[in-house]
Amino acid sequence: MTSATYALSPSPAASWSNTSLVLPPLGNLDAYISAVNRLPLLTPEEERTFAQRLRDHSDLEAAGKLVMSHLRLVVSISRQYLGYGLPHGDLIQEGNVGLMKAVKRFDPEQGVRLVSYAMHWIKAEIHEYILKNWRMVKVATTKAQRKLFFNLRSMKQGFKADTTDADAHRNTLTEHEIDVVARELNVKREEVLEMETRMSGGDVVLDPSPHDDGEEAYGPIAYLADARHEPTAVIEATQRDLLASEGITHALNSLDERSRRIVAERWLKVNDDGSGGMTLHELAAEYSVSAERIRQIEVAAMKKMRKALEAYA
Repeated sequence: MTSATYALSPSPAASWSNTSLVLPPLGNLDAYISAVNRLPLLTPEEERTFAQRLRDHSDLEAAGKLVMSHLRLVVSISRQYLGYGLPHGDLIQEGNVGLMKAVKRFDPEQGVRLVSYAMHWIKAEIHEYILKNWRMVKVATTKAQRKLFFNLRSMKQGFKADTTDADAHRNTLTEHEIDVVARELNVKREEVLEMETRMSGGDVVLDPSPHDDGEEAYGPIAYLADARHEPTAVIEATQRDLLASEGITHALNSLDERSRRIVAERWLKVNDDGSGGMTLHELAAEYSVSAERIRQIEVAAMKKMRKALEAYA
C-alpha cells in the first residue's frame, strides 16, 4: 500500500490548522506510532465543539478529528497487552475499533473527557480480541473467568517478586496464593485452579502435517479416534451385515435349485470339523456331469448372485 495523506481542514484552534497525517507504508508499525504521536491533542473546548458537531449534525470530519487526536491513547493501552503473544499491530487495530465506537457514543454534555470515556471501549475491544485469538479453544466465557484471565498473569508476577530466588522459577501457584487470588478477585478456588490449568496448557494439533517427522508425525488423532463409532464405519458395517444375511438369501433365491445347491456346498457349508462342503468331483458324480461343467455352473451362479446383491444394496 502506498502512503496516503489525510488532510485536516482548519479547526477552531490554531493547533489543528493545516495539520495532516501521513500514513506510512503497509507493515511499518514504528512509523505509524511515530506519526500518531505527532498529532496534536485537543483542548477541552475543541473536543466539546467537535463532539457537538458530530452529535447534532453527524459531522464525519469532526468525528475524524476526535478519533485521530486519541490514536496515541490506543497505542499506549495496547502496549499493556503485549504479554499475550499477539501482534502489536492487531492489538492497535482492535483498539482503534473501540475508539471509534466510543466517539460515536460520546456525549459532551456529561462533563467527562473523551479520553476517560474511550479508555473503557478500547480495553473492551482488545479484551475481546485476545480472548478469541489467544488460543484456538476459548479460555474464558463467563464474567468471572474473564476477570481471572486478565488478572491472574499480573498477580502471579507479583507473587514471584515476593518469593526467594529458589522459588522464583516455579510456574504453579501455591495453596496460599490460590486463596489470595480467589479472595481478591471474589471468585472460587476451583475457578482459580481451572484457569491456571487452562493458561498453563498449550494448543495441541490433533492431526499433524504429513510432512512432520519423528514424534511430531503422530498426533492425538491417531489414538483418540474410535473407528467403531465413526459414522461412515458404522454405516458400512451395517450394510455389510445386511448383505451377509438378507442379501445372500435374496441372491440365492434368484438361482435355480441346482445352482443354489452347488454354491451352498462350495461356499456356504461348514462341517463340524471345520471342513467345507462337497468338492467339484463329488458334485460332478452326483449330477452325472464333468467337474468342468460344475465349475462353469458355479461361475455363472456367482455372477448372477453378484448382480442380485448389487440390486439389493
